[in-house]
Amino acid sequence: MTNIRFLTTSLIEKLTLISLLGMLLMSSQVSAEIKGFEDINGKPQVFDNYLGKGKWLVVMLWRSDCHICNREVHEYVDFHMIHSDTDATVLGISNDGEGRKKDAEAFINRHNVDFPNLIAEPEFVSNFFQNLTGQHFSGTPSFLIFSPEGELKAAQVGAVPTALIEEFIKKNSVKKVVGD
Repeated sequence: MTNIRFLTTSLIEKLTLISLLGMLLMSSQVSAEIKGFEDINGKPQVFDNYLGKGKWLVVMLWRSDCHICNREVHEYVDFHMIHSDTDATVLGISNDGEGRKKDAEAFINRHNVDFPNLIAEPEFVSNFFQNLTGQHFSGTPSFLIFSPEGELKAAQVGAVPTALIEEFIKKNSVKKVVGD
């Protein structure tokens, strides 16, 4: 009787292990289907290539049907124009995904957005935000601010006036002392 129980437990354990391995394989296939960042022309992009360029990086996470994004993106276009040659740049990240790529392109064209923009699937953008901040991604617009060295310094969900970002950058910029 003991041997039968042992064989049954062993068989159940083996079947459980096989099930778990099957689920693991299926989940890796699903995540492999979620593409990462691309530029608006479909060329794969690596986010880290935008970091640590000696300027602050303001990342605006947006979606083409976000009313606040549509209302306020012009502020970030102006911000980028004013600061891009000196101390800060803007990078847009659309979570419209492949299925709404035409809507994202229309948003960029409609608002004359001239700062770089990436696009990814909503799940990818959500995971990206959560991995960086430890916070749940709750919607657009959301903002990430990185130091000139590429370190995440601030994250904010919701609209942020560019004047506050300018104040934040000024307050957190390292002052160079004459003679150093």
